[in-house]
Amino acid sequence: MSELQLLSEHACFGGVQRFYQHESAAIGLPMKFGVYLPPQAQTEKVPVLFYLAGLTCTEETFAIKAGAQRFAAEHGLALITPDTSPRGANVPGESDGWDFGVGAGFYVDATQEGWSSHYRMESYIADELPALLAQTLPLDMQRAGIFGHSMGGHGALTLALKYPTLFRSVSAFAPIAAPTQCPWGEKAFMGYLGADRDVWKHHDASELMAKAKAPFNGGILIDQGLADKFLPDQLHPEKFEAACAMAGQPLTLRRHEGYDHGYYFIATFVADHIAHHAAVLRG
Repeated sequence: MSELQLLSEHACFGGVQRFYQHESAAIGLPMKFGVYLPPQAQTEKVPVLFYLAGLTCTEETFAIKAGAQRFAAEHGLALITPDTSPRGANVPGESDGWDFGVGAGFYVDATQEGWSSHYRMESYIADELPALLAQTLPLDMQRAGIFGHSMGGHGALTLALKYPTLFRSVSAFAPIAAPTQCPWGEKAFMGYLGADRDVWKHHDASELMAKAKAPFNGGILIDQGLADKFLPDQLHPEKFEAACAMAGQPLTLRRHEGYDHGYYFIATFVADHIAHHAAVLRG
């Protein structure tokens, strides 16, 4: 198990916001992540809420922009914010576009040559990072939830469905809900996973949910802005909604007039998401 290197620490709402770096075995490179420990973590192991960020973001984006620490402190939840991709893999072409490669790992384990050595974000999020956190910080990994935004909403939904014993609660902001049917997903999956579209379905929340058996009794919460410029072509929440209906999965999909794809939207509704997870993880 790698050692954590503390990069910075900031007092915040009675708790502490930290940023760490460690040598990742899954990625084969150093990885950074953020941790918000609420005041309750001074005396007990606290439930854990993973947040997966969207395209171009880092481990700092949510911690700086969302204003979530206030609500995490109220509910006694830790917030974990991993980076969105490896850094320094030096794969040819990894920095050519903002929607593939650096900052755009899509939370899958790549299988294609050049990418498969380091772009292993699924193994990092679902295996290595939880084990590392359990051994090094006052966190109760038996009470873990996951949420995310856009590409990270895709990651949260798919990883929750693939690892329901690890993640007991799930929610998302404007997720890429059917990545096999949108340009972002097609580009990422072709590059990371190859041309077999049947393989892609194992990383598509709508495909996974359609075959599921309502794994989340506490329901799933999704917020979507109706002024989101990516809604018509990239996000397709209605496909996930239909899949939940098919599976008998309780879903609250809220559509908001006037809200776009950015962090003003996330900051507006983040309190509801943390309360949603707290009800399951502390209930």
